[in-house]
Amino acid sequence: MKAVAMIPARYEASRFPGKLMKDLAGKSVILRTYEATKQSNLFDEVYVVTDSDIIYNEIISNSGKAIKSKKEHESGSDRIAEAIENLEVDIVVNVQGDEPFTQTEPLQKLLQVFKNDLAKKVDVASLMFKMNDLEEINNPNNVKVVCDEHNFAMYFSRAPIPFPRDKTKANYFKHIGIYAFTKQALLKFTTLSINQLEAAEKLENLRFLANGLKVKMVETSKVAIGIDTPEDLEKANAIYKEMNKFKKL
Repeated sequence: MKAVAMIPARYEASRFPGKLMKDLAGKSVILRTYEATKQSNLFDEVYVVTDSDIIYNEIISNSGKAIKSKKEHESGSDRIAEAIENLEVDIVVNVQGDEPFTQTEPLQKLLQVFKNDLAKKVDVASLMFKMNDLEEINNPNNVKVVCDEHNFAMYFSRAPIPFPRDKTKANYFKHIGIYAFTKQALLKFTTLSINQLEAAEKLENLRFLANGLKVKMVETSKVAIGIDTPEDLEKANAIYKEMNKFKKL
């Protein structure tokens, strides 16, 4: 089973423009993410896929591998699909470019889903973790997922689902936006139209469910730190400072 990691990377970002090129302990955020993914030693190849010359040159100049997008794309999945169309690969893992603390264990769990899927029922695998804080549960920036008894996703929403009508205790899982696809599923994704659910929630994963693709969810306790705001970058730099201090002891 040949597996590659693809890191879709846009230079512009509505909440934090140019964040992937911001300095994180002496290196750019995107380079830190690329190196963390490489260091997992799980993939045959790791690529950054971008429409930006700045990001492309950043990776190439640091001996990394990058692919320049030929077209404009609505989503990271579309960008990756273009990149892998002519590659010989079985499983494609989409790693978020703004997660420089990407860890090995969650990625390993995603790949294991496909190794265990002897009946070939899984099209996509993704991650989730249990939330307990009510403020986090109600935050629309945290995407929630509900699953069936076999941990296949039934629905994703920005709303707090399930709704505890009779105040019955319920489990809430946050969706972590790291995906693993079969090549066939990813290429099929690009042929599907945006449906009403996806348009309403602004969640591309609903396109899979609306078209009958099976999304297997994997629970993890390893939560990566994403860089969404300047405050997140400050926290990330503080973490690296502590890590370096610990190494010197």
